[in-house]
Amino acid sequence: MIKNNLSTALMLCGPWRQNIRSAPEQNNLSMTMRIALIRAKFLALKPAMDERLTRLWAGAEAQAIGEGGITIVAEATGMSRTTIRAGRDELRRGVAVTDVVRVRRAGGGRPSIEDKVPGIVDALEKLVEPVTRGDPESPLRWTSKSTRRLSAELGQQGFSISPQKVGQLLHARGYTLQGVEKPLEGASHPNRNKQFELINRRVEAFQARSAPVISVDTRKKELVGDLKSDGHEWQQDNKPMPTRVHDFIDDEPVKVIPYGVDDVAHSVGWVNINIDHDAPAFGVRAIAEWWGYMGRRAHPEAKELLIITDGGGSSGTRAQGWQTELQLLADRTGLAISVSQVPPGTRKWSRIEHRLFCHVTENWRDHPLVDRKTVVQLIGSVRTTAGLVVKAKLDPCAYPTEVADGEMEDEWNYTVHPRRERQS
Repeated sequence: MIKNNLSTALMLCGPWRQNIRSAPEQNNLSMTMRIALIRAKFLALKPAMDERLTRLWAGAEAQAIGEGGITIVAEATGMSRTTIRAGRDELRRGVAVTDVVRVRRAGGGRPSIEDKVPGIVDALEKLVEPVTRGDPESPLRWTSKSTRRLSAELGQQGFSISPQKVGQLLHARGYTLQGVEKPLEGASHPNRNKQFELINRRVEAFQARSAPVISVDTRKKELVGDLKSDGHEWQQDNKPMPTRVHDFIDDEPVKVIPYGVDDVAHSVGWVNINIDHDAPAFGVRAIAEWWGYMGRRAHPEAKELLIITDGGGSSGTRAQGWQTELQLLADRTGLAISVSQVPPGTRKWSRIEHRLFCHVTENWRDHPLVDRKTVVQLIGSVRTTAGLVVKAKLDPCAYPTEVADGEMEDEWNYTVHPRRERQS
């Protein structure tokens, strides 16, 4: 049987054998040839060799090759380098024929802890999922369930198990380390889809008339100071930028509020940065700045403007100052300003979040926002391979606090027309 297997395996290496015979002057075989020959011998002898004999044979092959032999044998057989080295060292010490060595056969070895201690798996699952496993009073119900903590808790229950074995048991039963997700949308507004369809039709109609369409929103407030950032940037070795150990500010915290304007038809964006608070006047001021610096040049013939925004914050349905400020902007620019608000709970689908703010976050996460000038420079330097260009400006004005008072007749869609007496 061994002879047949060896003959079959060596036949697979026929071309290599021919090359060897036709080139006797070559003292060293190439790496590929050596691996092929060793693999052929290994496949032929493997069925007849036990664990110890396999180790000794691999060590003998590695020792015969000399330098690099362990690497070659490991690649040819798939065996561990440690095992091959152990076989080689055992041969160097000398192997007597009378040596009696107990060789572990299939099914031998130490029994698994699951078989040795049957109740340990059930105890572990009660710690990981106490409610579903019928143990609502588990001591680890409200704590971090690391493998070390699970191992310690099992030890208090009389089970001796290492953190590494806890991890193996969890993986074997389909457990993995996972974060939380937010797939539960909750109850949606009955007119949500209808509103999105309306917004889509309005955008297409405005674009067909070459009228500008912008998506606007306020980004979350950011603390300014020598605070740690989440990203990394290239610095000289051992010279990182120093930041505070704690993120809280000793004095009155300094915050910045970015308000973004994204031109849907062009790869340009505008961000006004305020240091006061998010107010309707601040949002409309950002739109006015965009129109004066960028929008009017991009849309010189425009007579109307469509604004897509969300239904909360400074541009919310209950922010009366928002509509008042839009009226003043319409009077100054002569634009008929239409507003369409996305339904409640759908802000994450806002176009500006994926077109503008994501690139702003990516650009400044590597550098601490040490001061307001840094914030402006980081936002204003945003450039993408798709051609997006962003301009930023600091708005130092203070704005009055908005007081919600009632709702508009059509809270999601409306148009503010310029008053004739105020048109220029």
